[in-house]
Amino acid sequence: MRKVLIGVGAVLLGLVVAVPAGAQGKGPLKVATDLPAPGFWNGETPDNVDGGFEYDMALEIADRLGYDGIEVSDVSFDALVAGQLSGFDIALSQVTITEERGEVVDFTTPYFASDQGVLVLKGTKVTERNAKKLQWGVQRATTAQFFLKDVLKPKKKVRTYKQTVDLFAALRAKQIDAVLLDTAIVLEQAAASNGKLKVVAQYATGEEYGGILVQDSPLLTDIDAVISALKDEGFLNDLTAEYLGGDPSTVKFIEP
Repeated sequence: MRKVLIGVGAVLLGLVVAVPAGAQGKGPLKVATDLPAPGFWNGETPDNVDGGFEYDMALEIADRLGYDGIEVSDVSFDALVAGQLSGFDIALSQVTITEERGEVVDFTTPYFASDQGVLVLKGTKVTERNAKKLQWGVQRATTAQFFLKDVLKPKKKVRTYKQTVDLFAALRAKQIDAVLLDTAIVLEQAAASNGKLKVVAQYATGEEYGGILVQDSPLLTDIDAVISALKDEGFLNDLTAEYLGGDPSTVKFIEP
């Protein structure tokens, strides 16, 4: 699908409109996400995003539902999963579906499966024996944070970061020993690091991503139908192959 970027405005932290050729009449689908998110949204701000798994997925949803492309807004992940935001039709931001989050937002049918991957500087060893002794870093309000707190229970206080860009910078600066985050996300970081970072293990958590809608949104049924079709047609598998940095199934599992 050919895509053209037009216009820049200010919704929450910023927006950009992407319009597929031939769309007309319905206005853009308003899509929220937390940037940056390499592999899922390729670009630092809404005005320079030019691809990615969730970006292309959002365009396809908009096209199939008759919208004039998408209007992207950059939002706080913490506020998004807490159900504190409105003014969007759907949020696609690598959000794991949980029962607690489902009390304050509505989730779409799942569109991506992920466990928790361990990202380290090349040469760092992570094993079942030494994992609790490491200095861990994690993005705030993620399921990885709760996994460390409730399951792994490391000896050192886990360092939390509001955005992934700060989390990965702390790892490169050797302020932390290891990052715990969704395996697909850390594989993308490793692939873009010129060999400096490696995903050395993952923990099995059986997590799935879902889109977020405000509670009782009338769009949920239609969006679910499109996402189900995209899965059945192999469209999402094609996006995984195109944008994400490796096959999660090749990463060894370890026990907490």
